[in-house]
Order: sequence, then C-alpha cells, then structure tokens
Amino acid sequence: MDYVTLNNGVKMPQLGFGVFQIPDLKESEAIVSSALTAGYRLIDTAATYLNEEAVGKAIDKSAIPREEIFVTTKLWLQDAGYEATKKAFQTSLDKLGLDYVDLYLIHVPFNDYYGSWRAMEELYQAGKIRAIGVSNFSEDRLVDLIMNSEIKPAVNQIEIHPLRQQRRALEVMKEYDVQAEAWAPFAEGNGNIFQNDTLIKIAEKYDKSPAQVMLRWQLQRGTVVIPKSANVQRMQQNIDVFDFELSPTDMEAIQLLETGFKIVDHLTADIAKSFNEVRM
Repeated sequence: MDYVTLNNGVKMPQLGFGVFQIPDLKESEAIVSSALTAGYRLIDTAATYLNEEAVGKAIDKSAIPREEIFVTTKLWLQDAGYEATKKAFQTSLDKLGLDYVDLYLIHVPFNDYYGSWRAMEELYQAGKIRAIGVSNFSEDRLVDLIMNSEIKPAVNQIEIHPLRQQRRALEVMKEYDVQAEAWAPFAEGNGNIFQNDTLIKIAEKYDKSPAQVMLRWQLQRGTVVIPKSANVQRMQQNIDVFDFELSPTDMEAIQLLETGFKIVDHLTADIAKSFNEVRM
C-alpha cells in the first residue's frame, strides 16, 4: 500500500474502500470485513450512508490494530451549523464505536458549513479527529473556506474518473496543499467505461483489467481513490494495483478520454434543492 501525507502530517492510505449504497447493516459488515481481509486499511463511510454502525462492528471484530485502520465519515447538511455538527459527530462516533475518526468531511457545500467548520476545528484540536476536510467543494468554495478559516482542509473528496478528470480542481488543490480524493473512480459504469477500447488496450498491455488501469491512473496522478465493490474477487482485484506503472504515453491516452460527463453537478439549483430535502 502507498500512502500520502496530509498537510498536517497525518499519513493516509492512497487506496481505500468505499461503502456508499450499501445500507443493509449485515451486508455492510460482511463486505467491510472482506475488504479488511483483502488488505484495505482506509474505509470511507458517511452518516447518510446509514452503515456507520456496520463499519464499526467490522473493525471491532477484526484483529487489526485500530491505529492501522484509517476511518473516514462525513457530516450531512441537515446537521450543518456549529452546535448541530458537534452533536452529529458524536452520533457518528457512537455508531462507529470508536474513540476518534481519522478524517471527518463536510459532505456537501450547502447550509451553514462555516459553522460546521468551526465545530470541526475544535473537535480536531481536541483530538477527536485526526484530520478534517470537505467533499464536493468546487474550487471557489474551497479557496474561500481556506481564506476564512484557522485550519485549512486536509482533503477535498470529489468526483474524478477518466470521463471527468478535474484537472483545474487538482491544480488548485495542489496550490493550496489540499489532498484530492476521488469518489466514483469508475464513473459508476457510465459511458460504457469498462468497454472503452483505450482502457482495454492498456489493460491488455499490463495483463490487468480496465478497472485496475483506472485506479492506477488515479494513483499516479497523486489522488487518493476509494473504489467500492460488493464482489470479493473484484475487491481483491482493485487493491492489486501496486505492481505495475502506466507509461507516460498511457497516461496521455487516458487524458484524451475526458468528456466532461458528471454523475452529480453540485453547482445546480436542482441538486441543492434535492440534497436539502434528504433527511435521515
């Protein structure tokens, strides 16, 4: 496993396991247990995923020392604001059954996220969180938060895949020393991405799968990436990406796959409305 060092010195596995869209607690616990057995040490969940409890149980039942597992969870916008954030964080901590989380993110840039950030800064300073960050923040909102906060985000988790490569966003994060983390690294299968001729050709060259090529591309860009799979074989395949390196020519070929396709556009009124209507 490769690691990145966040802007506060905390080390974070560069490849992790996401548990989005796995709300069933028994299924989630079994899947996370399988992921830990496969070698994953970064587990990414969120309050709105409704499976924090299952993640915590899987960690507790594993024989892996707590300090070797990097746990991320996220604050949903219904709990935005200073006081609400502190309560929501404690709820997540209780569900996880942990004394601290490694990374706590503001899930979306809506509602009173400045009040949330002040609470998160205090929780970080109290040792309850090892690193704080954001998710789905555009470049302007990220920089505005940095310019008006005591502690800048360590991570910004955004949609990144070959169809939406986020080159400008990555440049801004690098400039401000914020680690980029990719959700939906396979574009959730959109655009026939697994059947893409370029990715298939590159995969055959290295005796790998198109999925492994996409993950390797992310790693070589310096991005943290969190693929999700309920299939144990694919889960094991996804972590087997540290024994090869894409050539500059291959990296350039993948760069040409950019289409601008977005799974979610957080800058639209419809998304702001629909997300504010989500209640847990």
